[in-house]
Amino acid sequence: MQALKDLVNVAERAAERAANLIRGARPPGAGEWTEKTRHDFATQVDREAEELIAETLTDLVPGSEVVGEELSPDAQRRAQVVWLVDPLDGTTNYLHGYPQYAVSIAAVVSGVLSVGIVHDVTRDVSYRAVRRQGAWSGGQRLAVSTITEPARALVGTGFPFRHLDQLDTYLRQFAAVTRSASGIRRAGSAALDLADVAAGRFDAFWEQALAPWDVAAGVLLVREAGGLVTTLDGSDDVLGHGSIVAGNSALHKWLIELVKDAEREVQNAE
Repeated sequence: MQALKDLVNVAERAAERAANLIRGARPPGAGEWTEKTRHDFATQVDREAEELIAETLTDLVPGSEVVGEELSPDAQRRAQVVWLVDPLDGTTNYLHGYPQYAVSIAAVVSGVLSVGIVHDVTRDVSYRAVRRQGAWSGGQRLAVSTITEPARALVGTGFPFRHLDQLDTYLRQFAAVTRSASGIRRAGSAALDLADVAAGRFDAFWEQALAPWDVAAGVLLVREAGGLVTTLDGSDDVLGHGSIVAGNSALHKWLIELVKDAEREVQNAE
């Protein structure tokens, strides 16, 4: 099997190729969008980017398997090296010309999340992490925020736009965080949100419903930058479909308790 340093180089190459493709493409008109589910769009650019990524990864790492949002979300994940790929995280932003979208690629090696790349397409900035070797952007090592007071915290989030049945719970969580933190931001790309946590720009982040390809690379960035990432239930296994809470140790504890309390309030009111 290839060394992790080789895998991260392969992932970075694939992400750069996809980012170049996305930057060079013409954003399609509204008539060319495909609505996969309510409020969840895909385009030919997403699909072409994933094809290019999959081709690069499997050519350079023979026998590896790609689990991608657009073309292979139900792959079995039986290979020793499994790639979790979101070719365009933030598609709605891309379609509207809002410059916050990324390519996200992670490698799970023998069942362990081991490599992550998040490539900010519009800024042409790459974030990379290797298990037990840190998280980096260029030559700068990433570190999570040292802020521990919620009143000074800037918190990232994502709205449950595809899961409107969760909206009442989310609004209760949102209100609780608004009362306690200095600010909340929702930019529309979970991969970049997690990169911002890893770089210390966000002090914490939470979202109710995310897929593994949305978060895998960003999760490793945060963990290798010294932060914590769990589900809302506190599990370290975040590579399913579900909630996520991230931050430094102090603010992760604060945020997870706050949003869980808000969730219980909704349940008790029903």
